[in-house]
Amino acid sequence: MSERNEFDVAELRREYVRGGLRRKDLTKEPIELFERWLKQACEAKLYDPTAMCIATVDEHGQPYQRIVLLKHFDANSLVFYTNLGSRKAKHLMQNNKISLHFPWHPLERQVSFLGKAERLSPAEVVKYFHSRPKDSQIAAWVSQQSSRISTRGILEGKFLELKQKFLNGEVPLPSFWGGFRVTFDSVEFWQGGSSRLHDRFIYQREGDSWHVDRLAP
Repeated sequence: MSERNEFDVAELRREYVRGGLRRKDLTKEPIELFERWLKQACEAKLYDPTAMCIATVDEHGQPYQRIVLLKHFDANSLVFYTNLGSRKAKHLMQNNKISLHFPWHPLERQVSFLGKAERLSPAEVVKYFHSRPKDSQIAAWVSQQSSRISTRGILEGKFLELKQKFLNGEVPLPSFWGGFRVTFDSVEFWQGGSSRLHDRFIYQREGDSWHVDRLAP
């Protein structure tokens, strides 16, 4: 059996030097600190600062992760949109527990939310759908998300067909397209620290208020 050189990922490491996170830096509500960090990620011109990794679990307990874009947030929830026939949507229909993770690596920061997802109302979905670029609206019709396809050409052909069909008219909302609102009860903030002494604070909902603990790195 021939030998091959292996890429030794164990040797990849660096120091985290951008600064710490102290209790005095925290806000009363976790969404206030999240908004501050998100604005700083935008100001730093990070690619896709609203990209979040969401984790769901299937009927066998197998977790799945994928990246989606945050489209709205308020004091109690975060919102994203998707094909309702997608794997993630099917998972959430049977188990609405979800984890959302924002990996802002260049700022040496992470934010994780734990909560439960619920379907958005038709009125909320229609309003957002028609705010999207027309090509994005058409693309929602083209893809049966997570289904198996033989070639990319199938998608491209269908897209061109529908683009011509809706050339001079409004694109209707597909019945299989919608969104979810995630109501969260736990938020963790992570800031990289030197010598691997990272700063971690977790907010956990207690009634109408939030309890905050520092976690060991």
